Amino acid sequence: MEWISFLDTWIWLGFAATGFAILFNVPPRTLWLIFIMAALGGTLKFIGLKLGVNIILSSFSGALLIGFLSVQASHFRHSPPFVFAIPAVIPMVPGAFTYRMMLGIIRLTGENDHALFLQLLQETVDNGLRALFVLSALSLGVSGPMLLSRKSSMKESKRKN
Repeated sequence: MEWISFLDTWIWLGFAATGFAILFNVPPRTLWLIFIMAALGGTLKFIGLKLGVNIILSSFSGALLIGFLSVQASHFRHSPPFVFAIPAVIPMVPGAFTYRMMLGIIRLTGENDHALFLQLLQETVDNGLRALFVLSALSLGVSGPMLLSRKSSMKESKRKN
C-alpha cells in the first residue's frame, strides 16, 4: 500500500509540473524531462519528510536535485536550465502554509479576545515564516547549481570575442 501512495505522489508531481510548463509555453521537447525532474525532486522531499527531516531541509534537497538535473538537461536539450527548473519546482511551493497565514491575518482583524489574539498571531507568524523559509530553500536549491556551474558571465564572454 505504501508503494501505491508513493507512485501516486510521483505521478501527480510530474503532471503538476508539466501543466505549469505548458502554461509557461516551454518547448514540447522538454516536457518529459520536466515531468521526471519534478517527480524525482518532489519525491526526494517527501522521502525526507517521511524520514523525519524538517520541511525546509527536505524542500532544499528536492530543489537541489532539480537544480543539478536541470543543468544536465540544459546540455542535453539545448535549452536554458530555468526552462526545466522553474516548472519542476513549482509543485513543491508551500501553498498550505501561505493559505493558513492569510487566513490567520484575516482572523486577526476581527479578534477581540486578547489570549486568542496572541495564539492566532503566533500561529500566523509561524505559518508565514515556514512558507518564507521553504520558498527561500527552494530558490537557493534551484539556483545554486546553476550559479556554480557557470564558467563565466555573458559580459565576459562577449569581451573575449
